[in-house]
Parts: sequence; C-alpha cells; structure tokens
Amino acid sequence: MIQERKWMVVNRKSSLRCRDAADERQYMLSGDYEVYEKVGEPVGAVSFHYHDFYELIYIIEGEFSSLIEDRAVRMRKGDFLLIDKNVMHKYHPTEKKMDSSRRIILWISDQMLRELAAGEPFLAECFWGAGPKLYHFPIYYEEILRGFLLKLAMSEILEGDDVQNCGIRKVMDRGNLSLFFGYLNVLCKREEYLSSTQEIVDHPLVEQVTGYIETHLSQEITVEEVAEAVHMSKYHFLRKFKEITGMTVHNFIVNKRIISACQAMAEGKNITESWQQTGFADYSSFLRNFRKIYGISPKEYRENNRSLIISQ
Repeated sequence: MIQERKWMVVNRKSSLRCRDAADERQYMLSGDYEVYEKVGEPVGAVSFHYHDFYELIYIIEGEFSSLIEDRAVRMRKGDFLLIDKNVMHKYHPTEKKMDSSRRIILWISDQMLRELAAGEPFLAECFWGAGPKLYHFPIYYEEILRGFLLKLAMSEILEGDDVQNCGIRKVMDRGNLSLFFGYLNVLCKREEYLSSTQEIVDHPLVEQVTGYIETHLSQEITVEEVAEAVHMSKYHFLRKFKEITGMTVHNFIVNKRIISACQAMAEGKNITESWQQTGFADYSSFLRNFRKIYGISPKEYRENNRSLIISQ
C-alpha cells in the first residue's frame, strides 16, 4: 500500500508540526485552524467521519476522490473542495491509484471565521448549501488563493519564543486567512466556476440509506427495515454498506442522530428537545454516544458553541 506522508502542519498556537502517515486524528489541536499537506493515498480517514469545523481541500498535483455523504467527488489539479460542518465524508478509493496526489488541507472553526469577519457569519457562506461544493477557478484566481494557502502553511518560518515574532505570525496568519476567505467567497458566488456534474456522481446505495434514515430519524430504526427499504438481504446489505463507507449501518444511524441533535442545539433548542427529536431511546444512550464521538458532554458542547447559537 502506498503510504501517505503528512507534513507542513501548522496551527495558530505552534510552529511546524508533523503527523505520522497512520495518524487518523480528525480534530484540531489548536481549536482555531490547521493547514497541512498530504501526499499519496490516505492511510487514515478511510471510514466515514465528520467534525464540527469546516474543511477545504486544494489539489496541487494529480487526482483525488472523496465520498461526501452519498456523492462521489472526483478532483483534479487546481480543484477546491469545500466541506461543511457535520457532513459525513471519507477518502473514496478508485481503480486509479492516487500515489501522485498532492493536496493542501485547511481546517477552520466557525468561531475563527466569525472573528475574522468581526462577528459576522459571511466568510463561512462558501461552505453552506446542499451537496458537495467543488470549484475550479481560472488560473490567475487559483494562483491568488494558492499563494495565501502556501503562506499559511509556511508561517513557521517565524518560529521562535520571541513574543514579537509570535505576535507577527498571528497577525500575518489572520490577515492571510481573511484575504483568502474574502476572495474565495466572492469567487464561489460565480456559478461558472462550479466543476462539471461529471465530477460528482450519486452513490445509489448510500443515497437510499441516507434518505430512509433521515425520513425516520425520530423513530426506532432496525437494520432489517433499512435492508428491506433498499431491496437487499440483510447480510449482503451489511457487508456492502461497510465496504463502501467503512462504517457499520448501526454506527451510521447513531452518527446521523448525533449530527441532527447538534444541529437542533445550534438552532437554539435545549438538550432534552434535541435528543428526544432525534430518535434516541433515552438520555443515557444519547450521552454515551455523544461523549464517544465528541469527547465532551452535550452541555459542554453547547457551552463551547454558545456564542454561535446566540448569534444565529
């Protein structure tokens, strides 16, 4: 198997940070943003996962493929893929090897984008909307955006304990982030820069399963019911779904419920309302699964996102 090399990982609170090829971490160390480069086929992120921050993938060289919910997205050199918060996604293997793929990944929190925009939400608008958001910009616009990403990824040249240098790096990073997302949001409003629909293909099985679960989310859902809905035998369905998504049907349902509960809390609903409307049998089941996924309690999650909830 081609191993994936990860390097140039940078976050707001530290300088150069390297990650092992097998590192499957899907959370930010800084809580604000991270920029890093990946080369070759992934070792981690091969199962469905999601996070409560935004993700951007820019293809420097070669090709890459992702499964975003129920849509397979094929990317090529110069493409920008934008992934919203709490959207399930994974690396999607294809017959064509991705050993020549080079891409820059940017993770950024909603809170950070709001701070950059003086409390307003508009810098996150490029991530909003249904379905995968894949863009290919004219070369002169691409070079502008690429330049900002490289500056962010290389900001560790100001490494040192000197307070002034740390302050300079912080100011420069925030400036580059503001300009990057300012340009990006303007460009993403131009429909002609959306990549061809040939690059985004529906995945029928995942689409059917997702539709059934979302329709019956507030109810008890059994594997047998889902298998019947997609017209497959239970065991063939379980095997095929795991093969495609890297996740069991049971875990997929649980994660869909947790995502829905988080969205309900973001809309201002209290914790009780949020778990009751998403199909959990009781609070203890909701709490146990929430802690397993996020590492904190629903109360802590809500407190951490209170400023975002209030401002919506």
